[in-house]
Amino acid sequence: MQYRTLGRTGIKVSPYALGALALGTPIGNPDHDDSARIIHKALDGGINFIDTADAYGESEVVVGKALKGRRDSVVLATKFGRPTGADPNRQGASRRWIMTAVANSLRRLQTDYIDLYQVHRPDADTDIEETLSALSDLIRSGKVRAIGASQTPASSIIEAQWAAERRGLERFRTEQPPYSILSRGIEREVLPIAQRHGIGILVWGPLAQGMLTGRIRKGQQTDLRRATIFSAFSDERRLDAVEQIIPVAAEAGLPMTHLAIAFAIAHPGVTSAIIGPHTMQQLDDLLASADVALTDEILDRIDQIVPPGTDIGTLDQAYSPPALLNPSLRRRPASERTAA
Repeated sequence: MQYRTLGRTGIKVSPYALGALALGTPIGNPDHDDSARIIHKALDGGINFIDTADAYGESEVVVGKALKGRRDSVVLATKFGRPTGADPNRQGASRRWIMTAVANSLRRLQTDYIDLYQVHRPDADTDIEETLSALSDLIRSGKVRAIGASQTPASSIIEAQWAAERRGLERFRTEQPPYSILSRGIEREVLPIAQRHGIGILVWGPLAQGMLTGRIRKGQQTDLRRATIFSAFSDERRLDAVEQIIPVAAEAGLPMTHLAIAFAIAHPGVTSAIIGPHTMQQLDDLLASADVALTDEILDRIDQIVPPGTDIGTLDQAYSPPALLNPSLRRRPASERTAA
């Protein structure tokens, strides 16, 4: 694999990052030993970048076991911020939780340091300077090498950069947004902003939760277990787009998975795409696409199906800001709605 620089950190990473969401978890592969074999196979195949999170069940535990004896050759990323229990303080991006969360992750991962520590979701209840201050202390202590965020709106990316410069704090060096042929919204602002500020982009969902595997077809039954979980699989707009993409892959002589992954890493602003195999067979298929490079003609045809900067539907796991979820934030009180 041709390794890429992660933003301006100087860290070299593979264009594929192994996502460990499904490893050691009931929704993916609950077998710890088999999950460890998948990790080893990925490392042997040239992947040196692993992404997990404290909210992924036993994932960090599995990764920690699998990396014994190989830790120094792996760029290890994990995340914090999503709820890990009923306690309201066991989530978010406060200093209180960050210091507890990093200690827990280090223990589960069986390591002294984390290469990339990321805020899993924006935390509207915590001042960004509070978060950056705590994360800066972790870097100075040696527990963390670099910090990043995930699913951050473009305006908040800029705000975080300004806050870091104003207060002399460590900057977010990476951003982890969703990106695929069906979800191209980040091309409008997030990717250009990241390129302007030297932020590495680690994209998730390049297979659009399985819709770009070729196994989900309009009007056909699917054998994917997740089809009963994700509403995106019943979105007619997404299904129609997939039906147009399938012949593009066929004419290019590529499996759908190879077309989708190659598209995700073709953008100059994308550093790595997270792949999340559940089985060795899935991993073998994805590793086989490492040398695929899409021609301008293929990319032009994809642009005609899904125009640049366009999202076709929404990923079920995509972040929605409070302003969209909470009606009170976009509606004046009833008593104030008249002009009189």
